[in-house]
Amino acid sequence: MHVAVVGAGMAGLTAALRLGSAGHDVVVLEGSPRIGGKLLLGEVGGVTLDLGAESVLARRPEATGLIREVGLGDDLVHPRTASASVWTRGRLRPMPPTVMGVPSDLDALTASGIVTGPVGGAPAALPADDVSVGAFVAERAGREVVDRLVEPLLGGVYAGHADRLSLFAAAPQIAALAPDLLASAAAARSGPADTSPVFAGVRGGVGRLPAAVAAASGATIRTGVTVRSVAPEGDGWRLLLGPVSSIETLDVDAVVLAVPAPAASRLLTTVAPEAAFALAAVEYASVALVTMVWEESFELPGSGFLVPPVDGTRIKAATFSSSKWDWTAASGRTVVRTSLGRAGESTTLLADDRTLADGALSDLRSALAEACPDLPDPADRHVQRWGGGLPQYDVGHGARIDAVDRAVAGVRGLEVCGAAYRGVGIPAVIDSAEAAVARLLADPGE
Repeated sequence: MHVAVVGAGMAGLTAALRLGSAGHDVVVLEGSPRIGGKLLLGEVGGVTLDLGAESVLARRPEATGLIREVGLGDDLVHPRTASASVWTRGRLRPMPPTVMGVPSDLDALTASGIVTGPVGGAPAALPADDVSVGAFVAERAGREVVDRLVEPLLGGVYAGHADRLSLFAAAPQIAALAPDLLASAAAARSGPADTSPVFAGVRGGVGRLPAAVAAASGATIRTGVTVRSVAPEGDGWRLLLGPVSSIETLDVDAVVLAVPAPAASRLLTTVAPEAAFALAAVEYASVALVTMVWEESFELPGSGFLVPPVDGTRIKAATFSSSKWDWTAASGRTVVRTSLGRAGESTTLLADDRTLADGALSDLRSALAEACPDLPDPADRHVQRWGGGLPQYDVGHGARIDAVDRAVAGVRGLEVCGAAYRGVGIPAVIDSAEAAVARLLADPGE
């Protein structure tokens, strides 16, 4: 079977790998000049670093398994510290134990000073219909818990807002705590401790993974190719590629769309209009990462910090990469990554690179005023913008994706996968691609 995979992010590359391993002929078509999607390596201050995602969730097997499968297993590493803080109320405060922001140790929460008012609410049953994470938690644990704990954690994952994000799609771990969130979170903490690492990385950067997967797939990979349309043709599919002045035709037996929701919606308009309509409703948030490198090595407190949006800062988080990763520390330099941008906050990102970097450094100095009072200017800094980088799982997202699944299932030889569907993390994206290929290969017509 000859299959076209549209999109060369981690979803598309994983789909190509699985199809190639099953003996099929695969061509991957990517509109941008490079593969990898939101995984990207670059040099800052003489150090090769991740300019996109820098870690994967280790407690799901998909990403770590793929890293080993494509020959990077010897370079699989875990953070040397996971001690994070919250920058709020004028200082860095230790992050208390939580379940996605729901506190599991009220004494530790009180001691942290993150929340100043009473915490708690009336237990309430899980609603039948989807609601926002913010509304759900505020009723059962209090608004301060939402604003100071849940919000910064969700902002780190989705760059979204708790009062818009879907409880069931974006925070199923919190939904599982109903009806009494605080008691259930405390009970979970009192159970057997999971001592396995939460996150994993790759020595030299997670950005090494796309090239390794592409090489292992054996697929033909074409970059800088615009896919203009996909349409059934006989027993297969016809794709129109390239500029309007020189359209190229590609005939294949099946198609996997591994592109963001807006691009998938455009390509599905005539072949699966119900899916196209549902995907058109998925919004995206833009973010920027400002990476700073100092030539000298100095100690920073823990692995980094999160920032509640109610505090009105420019940055929403910082990662002390040289404290977190041994391989980064081995460079002898100090490396800090700061992130900016949440859904609906496009004004912040309209600033030029220098203004963004200056603002990030100013916020960082304020946050580190006690731990590092004389923070010098970095030797180098880099701004990486991810326009429309993160899909927003707003209330009703699950129903929208169910509608996409039903519509696509009715079209033979077509599958979709990626971050827009059932998880934005790298393991979830890999799982999405593997599930799409499994459905495609299970089609009795193939």
